Amino acid sequence: MKRFLLGCLCAAAAVGAPRAQSGTAQGFPPGADPASRERAGAVMRAFAAAYPGQITNVRYEDGDYAATVNGVTFYFAGGRLLPANLTPLSMDYSPHPFYTYTPGMPVWEEPTEEDAERIRAAVARRNGAPLKRSQEFYDTLLRAGTKDDAYARVKSMRFLGRSVLVHYSIIEELSLVEEAILGAAKKSPAVRTWIDNLDSVTGWNWRSIAGTESRSFHSYGTAIDLLPRNRGNRDTYWLWTSAYNADWWAVPYSRRLNPPEEVIAAFESYGFIWGGKWLFYDTMHFEYRPEIFALNGIDYKRAW
Repeated sequence: MKRFLLGCLCAAAAVGAPRAQSGTAQGFPPGADPASRERAGAVMRAFAAAYPGQITNVRYEDGDYAATVNGVTFYFAGGRLLPANLTPLSMDYSPHPFYTYTPGMPVWEEPTEEDAERIRAAVARRNGAPLKRSQEFYDTLLRAGTKDDAYARVKSMRFLGRSVLVHYSIIEELSLVEEAILGAAKKSPAVRTWIDNLDSVTGWNWRSIAGTESRSFHSYGTAIDLLPRNRGNRDTYWLWTSAYNADWWAVPYSRRLNPPEEVIAAFESYGFIWGGKWLFYDTMHFEYRPEIFALNGIDYKRAW
């Protein structure tokens, strides 16, 4: 758990970072850390690998890494992923987090006091009016820059017996995830019980991430929440827990309402990350982020 926790801390810190730690709107200045430059290239190549039909021509130009997204050039810009017209305003935006991710259920380790201090600092940054992330990159990638555009891209599908609105591009992946979950339910009473206990399945919902000005992936229909009916006094979502527990981040996995490991594995096998691994945990949440898998060298299946 410790390695993953630190990865999440880096992501949380990026949310409120007022300055880029590496590349800027003008790219990488002379003497910039070579590792930072290589990380930028790795991120852009991961996107191209994850979305080969939409993201092409990763290259180094104008002192920064760039890629073409549905015909529009975007620059890494210190992790901000900006088109050319916004790079002069890069300091108005927070970097996108590109974090360490490992498949499966991590092993819980009790946070040390040093961990606690770093987590509290990350929470303070998050609560301190952090800069918002630019949505231009994902708006262009998913062709959903407005609520109306996003709604035009979602379709209704059946998932585990319930109707849900999702982006049309992930319907096949979700169908295969469902197939894997139903297959696991034939062998695992825990998976069968989890399915029977589902209260709601929520996909598209045009909104920001709670407590931020950054758009949720629910706004694109590429995230799905699976909320059980009976929670058994276990914690599901950090924000709900924080209302009565100041140390919500120290709640061990055993006291969180996690889906069965077979369910997590089914989603991860098709490029969906699980929100239960985040510092700001959301155990009901899965979102389609194949670029995170590609960046971490994790194999995943495609529907095509």
